[in-house]
Amino acid sequence: MDTGISSTEETGNLTRVADSSNQQSENHASSHDNATSECSSSEITTAGAQKAGPREWAAVAVLTLPVLLISVDMTVLNFAVPHISRDLGAGSVELLWIVDIYSFVLAALLVSMGALGDRIGRRKLLMFGAAGFGVASLITAFAPSAGVMIAARALLGVAGATLMPSTLSLIRSMFPDGRQRQTAIAVWASALSAGSALGPLLGGALLEFFWWGSLFLINVPITILVIVFAPILVRESKAAQLGKLDPVSVLLLAAAMFPVVYGIKSFAEHGFDPLAAALFLVGAASGVVFVRRQLKLDEPLLDIGLFSIRPFTIAVMLNLITLFAMIAALFFLTQYLQIVLGLNPFVAGLSLLPGLLLAVLASFLAVPVSRWLRTTGTLVVGVGLMVVGFVMFTLLPDGEQVTFAAIAFSFVCFGMGLAQTLTNDAVVSSAPEERAGAASAVSETGYELGAALGVAVLGSVLLASYQSGMPDAPGEAARSVAGAAELAGSMPGGAGEALLQQAFSAFISGIHVTSAVAAAILIAAAVTTAVVLRKARAPEAGAGS
Repeated sequence: MDTGISSTEETGNLTRVADSSNQQSENHASSHDNATSECSSSEITTAGAQKAGPREWAAVAVLTLPVLLISVDMTVLNFAVPHISRDLGAGSVELLWIVDIYSFVLAALLVSMGALGDRIGRRKLLMFGAAGFGVASLITAFAPSAGVMIAARALLGVAGATLMPSTLSLIRSMFPDGRQRQTAIAVWASALSAGSALGPLLGGALLEFFWWGSLFLINVPITILVIVFAPILVRESKAAQLGKLDPVSVLLLAAAMFPVVYGIKSFAEHGFDPLAAALFLVGAASGVVFVRRQLKLDEPLLDIGLFSIRPFTIAVMLNLITLFAMIAALFFLTQYLQIVLGLNPFVAGLSLLPGLLLAVLASFLAVPVSRWLRTTGTLVVGVGLMVVGFVMFTLLPDGEQVTFAAIAFSFVCFGMGLAQTLTNDAVVSSAPEERAGAASAVSETGYELGAALGVAVLGSVLLASYQSGMPDAPGEAARSVAGAAELAGSMPGGAGEALLQQAFSAFISGIHVTSAVAAAILIAAAVTTAVVLRKARAPEAGAGS
């Protein structure tokens, strides 16, 4: 099936045919053409672009450290919530904010921080962010109350928003050669995939031997390594001619992101809530005003014309949906392994290790596979493998099924790793260099929204399905499988065992329903990817004939 077209070439071809009918995109078009010519084919970039040397490859190792920090922090709290609740006396609302505030703040600030890095220097922003992340991690680890914990997690979100767009845009500037850049992004993506799956394993191991604060203390030595080695190995990079940030745009974007994410999560978890609905409307209105302002500005915070580039738009969509599904799988798996199967946190995390390793392997296989299947085919295959994993979860049997669950999760991880290497390459290749930070930030905003919404939406599907299977259960047993397990321990043997069996059966049925919804969403994403990118290739093929 070798077509003789590399994935870098395909990205360039697809980028060339971007729809730039938007009036604002006139200025964007010339810079975009330059970006396209950079990556139009691997042969051109190899011959005309400067090759990266040992310093750049060592710099990639430094830049993967912040990615590990961010991705581990997305999932490391999954096992720690009961411990934090007990030690800090946090109620259900406070626990919700402890878990969610990090993603809220991160998603609200990513684009603004990416644009700031384009202007003041991406390495400089990375250094500030690493220092801030280390300090916030210390505060979080030793938080004496739930209120301090929430504030510290918000600071982690602010610092984290400076890290992700800086790393990906720095890779763009360090690797002008298309094939080298794909390999560097494969390393970057492997850290992202590994970190998402490593969180539960690491969290389980640390909670087995230490207190919950250790989950945040491990961030500190990593941030120190970044602060020490980034000035030595990473060359500074920033846009040549961008002006100052527009404060009004920054405020409008924050006013759009935070209320919208909060409104969606609140509605998914609690049903209709007038306050959440009002916030959602405020966020949506702020988003409309933000977009209209960007279309009028000569130097916008976010170039809306980027979304006329089909590979860019598809890449952002896939980043959101693949992480949406992945986080949802981790949400129900951590409960299934610990509560239903009775595994301790470390063993439960260890059972997810095959998926972690396959996610890393897939990140490196994505580049050679894409030279055979091309970019579109590889993306569809990656999402398709995730569908296989979720279809397996819809068939999860009762009883001791650790191996079955681990195999299904491995399909999910392998497919995600395969897709995300290419989506991130599409983001940095299709956007003009002077907008690399803002473009990378849009991509990572997709990740954070996916992580935030995965638990909110699919977690709510799981909860609704579980509750429908427990119509007559008493108290907490009707609200969660954890509540049923706790209540059953205080009941007489026969009654407690009957309640447990009912709860476990209802929870597994909830996994079936949730996985079916996730599989349907992923199938829709795969079809959309195939259709949109095929349409993008068609005009180019016609022009060349």
